[in-house]
Formats: sequence, structure tokens, C-alpha cells
Amino acid sequence: MPLVFTLLVIIGDRSSKLFIQHNMSGFDVIPVIPGWLRIIHTENPGAAFGMLAEGNPFLRSAVLIGVSALVLIFVASALWGRSGSFSAPLTRLGLALILGGAIGNLYDRVAHGTVTDFIEVFHGTWSFPAFNVADSAITVGAAFLLLDMLRPKRKSVEDHGGQPCSQG
Repeated sequence: MPLVFTLLVIIGDRSSKLFIQHNMSGFDVIPVIPGWLRIIHTENPGAAFGMLAEGNPFLRSAVLIGVSALVLIFVASALWGRSGSFSAPLTRLGLALILGGAIGNLYDRVAHGTVTDFIEVFHGTWSFPAFNVADSAITVGAAFLLLDMLRPKRKSVEDHGGQPCSQG
């Protein structure tokens, strides 16, 4: 199942970015929830929320592509490696979402040198930096991992010296 969710994120991310790139200029704005949410077209050369956008382009690309590649390797090995450490369904879903989002943004960075962002949440003069489907998947995936880490674990029979554990 993780592969299915990873592919769904990649397909959703690529298709939404292609739609934005081919149908919106940098000046177009589509209100979704007036005063709160709109669709815009921005190209982000930096990392999340525009960090590193002003740095040396070659160094920035090398660092961002390198970090993304390391994340991909770690997440893929966590999902499909032999270790049973990442077997909980919520953990596997979170890792799949992170993997799909990382692949989506890495593709943009390698192919175009920038990442297409288009979702903007704002109110009055406050504005959250624009983001995309891949960013959303990474955020939700990280939240799932955090929830799974914070969730109390059930003790297995082995943890109680062979005796069934009591729930209560």
C-alpha cells in the first residue's frame, strides 16, 4: 500500500503543477475562500518557505538536491527495508506521503531549478508562504509520524514474560 499512496501523491503533485504552469501567469490570482485562501503561481528557487532562495544558485541546488536524495534513500529504506521498526500502518502511510512529496519536489528542482508553489493561505496583511501538493503531503506525513510516535503502544505478550497483558 505505501507504493500506491506514494504514486498518488506524485501524480497529484505533477498534474496540479503542470496545470498551474500552463494556465496561470505570475500575476493571476484565483480566490478560493475570499480573504483566506487563493491560488497563485510562484516559482520557488529555495527550500521550504523560500529559505536559501537568495544564495548561490549552484550551491543551493547541490545542497537541496543532495538533502532530498538522502531523505528519499532513508524513507525508501524505512518502507521497504528488512527492519520491522516501521511496520505500524500510520507510520507507513506517513513515510509514503513524505516519499511522494519529496519525489515531487525533487523532480521540479532537477528538471526546472525551481519548485512550483500555488496554494496561498492569508488574512489581511498576513500571508503564509505559498506551497503545493508535495509540501502538503510531506507535512501530513510528518504529522502522521508524530502522532504514531506519541500514541501509547500496546505491550505484546513477549513484553509480559509470556503472559497476556491486561487492558484497562
